[in-house]
Amino acid sequence: MHFRSNKKNNNTVSLNDAIGFDKDGNEVSLMEVIKDDSIDIIDMLHTKENVMLLKKYFKILSPREKEILIKRYGLLNEEEQTQKEIAKTLHISRSYVSRIEKRALTKVLREFLKNNKGL
Repeated sequence: MHFRSNKKNNNTVSLNDAIGFDKDGNEVSLMEVIKDDSIDIIDMLHTKENVMLLKKYFKILSPREKEILIKRYGLLNEEEQTQKEIAKTLHISRSYVSRIEKRALTKVLREFLKNNKGL
């Protein structure tokens, strides 16, 4: 019966209700000050689309290039790693990881540009 009693008293608050003013004298609503930690669905879909597109271009990479990109950027549910961490795991120098990463990204970019000339 709590809802009925609230309904009668009309003690409702809207997120759009003004709760005060900012330093410039503009009204500030409750919605503007509530922190929202939820993931933006548009950003999530855009990222998912980009990862799917990137997977399409993985076929042109060597296994090592693919592995480094996956680890470096945290793709395919991997945790993002630094070049130093990848170098330690693969027993190669950090500068070599950097060169492989750069080469792999260049290959992917070239393939993308080749397949999307009209964009």
